[in-house]
Amino acid sequence: MSSNPTSSSGAGSTDPSAARRNSKRPKYSRFTQQELPACKPILTPRWVISAFMVVSIVFIPIGVASLFASRDVVEIVDRYDDDCIPGSKSAKISFIKGPSDKTCIRTLNVSKHMKAPIYIYYQLDNFYQNHRRYVKSRSDQQLRHNSSANEVSACKPEDTANGKPIVPCGLIAWSLFNDTYSFSISNSNLTVNKNGIAWKSDRDHKFGKDVFPSNFQKGGLIGGASLNESVPLSDQEDLIVWMRTAALPTFRKLYGKIHQDLQAGDVINVTLKNNYNTYSFNGKKMLVLSTTSWLGGKNDFLGIAYLTVGGLCFFLAMLFTLIYLVKPRRLGDPSYLSWNRNPGGR
Repeated sequence: MSSNPTSSSGAGSTDPSAARRNSKRPKYSRFTQQELPACKPILTPRWVISAFMVVSIVFIPIGVASLFASRDVVEIVDRYDDDCIPGSKSAKISFIKGPSDKTCIRTLNVSKHMKAPIYIYYQLDNFYQNHRRYVKSRSDQQLRHNSSANEVSACKPEDTANGKPIVPCGLIAWSLFNDTYSFSISNSNLTVNKNGIAWKSDRDHKFGKDVFPSNFQKGGLIGGASLNESVPLSDQEDLIVWMRTAALPTFRKLYGKIHQDLQAGDVINVTLKNNYNTYSFNGKKMLVLSTTSWLGGKNDFLGIAYLTVGGLCFFLAMLFTLIYLVKPRRLGDPSYLSWNRNPGGR
């Protein structure tokens, strides 16, 4: 009986396709092996020195321009919490919680010409609006929609009062800043414009035009300012500004704008109501009047940062240039680089 030559010869041979299937070696492609055409610059001394010089040439003028813009801003800062209520801490707390008249007269001297518009800010120190429980104590649904007035589950402990939901609820709204300011020069009142002090996106999208305050500050403990129940939340811009919580314990919030130039030497008489209690937590209150520049308010940090980076790059460029001239180092032959010796990758 004859044997099958095909089967006998196949038993001793190896199948190349089967070997490839059993191999763990990945299939070759220029993409998986990272051999696609790419820019592979060689950082020669000239390239490094040129890069540092370009950065310094760009950054230093920007830093100088930023500093000049910041120095052009005229700013008046007046801390009034201590002067308006002299005495010990316990006496201040008792006074601020009592029914006494809290009117305080302050005088501000204008040292340089202030071009309109002049922005009025109140500044609070040691007030942690970024506390997790404080930040979460609000109801965005309730602020947007009149039908969500009962959505107060996230607002505790300021969720209900006298068995009814509070609108707007939560600790943020409850602690609304309630100091007030009025200004005059030579017995002539300065008009404070409080329209447009909040972000337009907040007015249009976060606070409803059909949502009105109700049952607000009606609990046993009054936190801050009251709200006009006949005005929708979208028009209560003091509340909208306050509800945008600050990231740091020292912050400023916009109170209003004065659309009138102030001349150097003017004396501003400020009549304020010192209602807000910062004495219980050792906080500070300041009144700020400020102009703006093309860069915004007064802030030297951006200009100093640009000058620092630009100056450092200029120093490194000079240092590398000196080293390159005094003790040059011969470069290697780029033809020996792996991607030049074996461009195909195999």
